[in-house]
Amino acid sequence: MTRGLNKVLLIGRIGRDPEMRYTPSGKPVTTFSIATSRSWNASNGDKHTETDWFNIVAWGNLAEICKQHLSKNRLVYIEGRLQTRQWEDADGNKKTSTEIVANEMIMLDEKKDSSNDQAEVKEGIEDEYPL
Repeated sequence: MTRGLNKVLLIGRIGRDPEMRYTPSGKPVTTFSIATSRSWNASNGDKHTETDWFNIVAWGNLAEICKQHLSKNRLVYIEGRLQTRQWEDADGNKKTSTEIVANEMIMLDEKKDSSNDQAEVKEGIEDEYPL
């Protein structure tokens, strides 16, 4: 049996600083959002821009790297898989959330305060997540 692929590749800007927490078993998890935009000109010459937002979840070592080195407005490449979760809120309403579980992250711009950080992070990511 062959299963369908749900691999996602995104390039976008981080919309908020990453937030890290730990599961009850002590595993780190970091969440953040990224925005991707596209622009086009309509037939009447008007310029249009459309932005989509994606919630990203990173686990383990990648979660720690994301929390330490990412911040709002950084340009980033994310590779991962789609995951949909369902739950009921306090009022009994069914809720659904789709997010991207990251398995690779590459910073595409340089941090203005330190160029050494960039080299260290890339090396750490390549060790943990080979390209």
